[in-house]
Amino acid sequence: MSAESSTELVKVVALLGAAVVAVPLFRRLGLGSVLGYFVAGLAIGPFGFGWFAEPQAILHVAELGVVMFLFVIGLEMRPSHLWSLRNEIFGLGTAQIVTCAVVLTGIAMLFGYRPQVAFIAAAGFVLTSTAVVMQLLAERGDVALPSGQKIVSILLFEDLLIVPLLALVAWMAPTHGVVPEGSRWLSIAIGVGAIVGLVVVGRYLLNPLFRILAESKAREVMTAAALLVVLGAALLMQLGGLSMAMGAFLAGVLLSESTFRHQIEADIEPFRGILLGLFFLSVGMALDLSVVAANWKLIALLVPAMMLAKALCIYAVARVMGSDHRQALDRGVLMAQGGEFAFVLFAAAASAGVIDAKVNANLTAVVVLSMALTPLCMLVYRRLVKEGLVSAEGVEAADGLTGSVLVIGFGRFGQVSSQSLLARDVDVTIIDNDIAMIRSAADFGFKIYYGDGTRLDVLRASGAETARAIAVCVNDRAAADRIVELVAHEFPQAKLLVRSYDREHSLSLIHAGVDFQIRETFESAVEFGRAALLQLGAEEDEADLVAREIRRRDAERFELEIAGGGLKAGVGMLYGNTPASPKPTPTPFTPPRRESRTLNPDAVAGAGPDGEAR
Repeated sequence: MSAESSTELVKVVALLGAAVVAVPLFRRLGLGSVLGYFVAGLAIGPFGFGWFAEPQAILHVAELGVVMFLFVIGLEMRPSHLWSLRNEIFGLGTAQIVTCAVVLTGIAMLFGYRPQVAFIAAAGFVLTSTAVVMQLLAERGDVALPSGQKIVSILLFEDLLIVPLLALVAWMAPTHGVVPEGSRWLSIAIGVGAIVGLVVVGRYLLNPLFRILAESKAREVMTAAALLVVLGAALLMQLGGLSMAMGAFLAGVLLSESTFRHQIEADIEPFRGILLGLFFLSVGMALDLSVVAANWKLIALLVPAMMLAKALCIYAVARVMGSDHRQALDRGVLMAQGGEFAFVLFAAAASAGVIDAKVNANLTAVVVLSMALTPLCMLVYRRLVKEGLVSAEGVEAADGLTGSVLVIGFGRFGQVSSQSLLARDVDVTIIDNDIAMIRSAADFGFKIYYGDGTRLDVLRASGAETARAIAVCVNDRAAADRIVELVAHEFPQAKLLVRSYDREHSLSLIHAGVDFQIRETFESAVEFGRAALLQLGAEEDEADLVAREIRRRDAERFELEIAGGGLKAGVGMLYGNTPASPKPTPTPFTPPRRESRTLNPDAVAGAGPDGEAR
């Protein structure tokens, strides 16, 4: 092996070693993985131990981590869902960006920058770091929540802005007048053509391609094809003068309704994680400490001024657009930093002569420091706002579990429904993502593992591949639908029982092919009405007859609705009976005979940390 090859290998080992040492240490200290990557990059970079002399070269490669991150996000964004977010993307996004741009331009001018330079500084700082924010959201498990979806929408709109901003920089250049008008229209045509080409390929060619590759049974070829799609889409957008990240996101959206999307996501995930970590390392390396030292007064004042101004603008816009105080404050703290696209914008402005090299270095340092300070700001924010935040220390995550039945969600509904299984010593694995609930359940003798059931890797770690039945007891319709989709596609061997939110949800679950569904309030409401009749003096037989009639009529109406939707099913399917049963007549409940053995009295009695059905 040549000396040059050995040197390159040493650099790779140094990158991996820095990440392996710093990230677990910083997470252990409660500072988060992002800050760990930044500090590790600073330590091994040109202004630390000096193991790397050209961090920008690594940064260009590491940007593929952001590209893959947006591709994975796109896989979760069906076109219909993306369309439903149009108000957040274009309404909320526009309001936030315009407000922040105006205020930050004023802040930069107060620091002595000319209007053009101040606008470039503000525009770069307005473009929030997708990588930092998405990583922090993922660590908190908030990406799929409504508040997280609003943040994702704003980030997508900001990524779209890099194209017009670069065009604006070219127009602001001192020599912009010599650029032929035809060249500009040609550039626009090339960009539009790249988007149309990607849509056509994604719409008509990707699914047949993956179908052919799946039939070959070669897993490594599927992985290569997934990488080809991501990198090919990014390259096409780059050649068209657009954002690589937006190309990857668009490719993900086009594959979001593909039957292969879960497999593609699983193939991309390891590369995404490694490259995203490399991106954070390279950003840490890019912090020029000599620039910071030479201009420390300016930078020390500009960083907090820009971050505070941006946070206040975001908070104000969020409140005006209907968010509550807690969500607005969280969004303001989380997004109060510049982003990776600022480096591109500043470099373009420097090349065009709009800003000089010194301003470029100062503004780059400001953005890097803001990105590094964001995890610390979030840590302080979470310490100050303790309400609703619970430590995960001592809570065991789902990993390598097995069991006959997997129960997802241990709220009041999950507690009661699991009692029959626990009383008969069925091998049950229970997961929940509510840490307070897990701790409370432990006080009653229940072993609950931490895990988000909407994630495929968590389902695998929880034993879904070997489970005979999977019970979805979560109190969230969107989460239940996501779990049903994953289980139906990845774990067809398991019987799927789902808690339904309402009548409409039950219909959609039946269309999705679940084995059993029940509306969370229907049976309790029928029993409640039966008890009311008894309290009014009705005979027990009469009350039972009325309850059976209500169930029968509801089942008949339900079957008509199913048939009207194009799905043929027997009424018995609605209640878990065989489809051949024309009209199920529930028999009075008879408690199972208890055997003479020692059981957890709380489990048999139905007691639990929350009492009854949630």
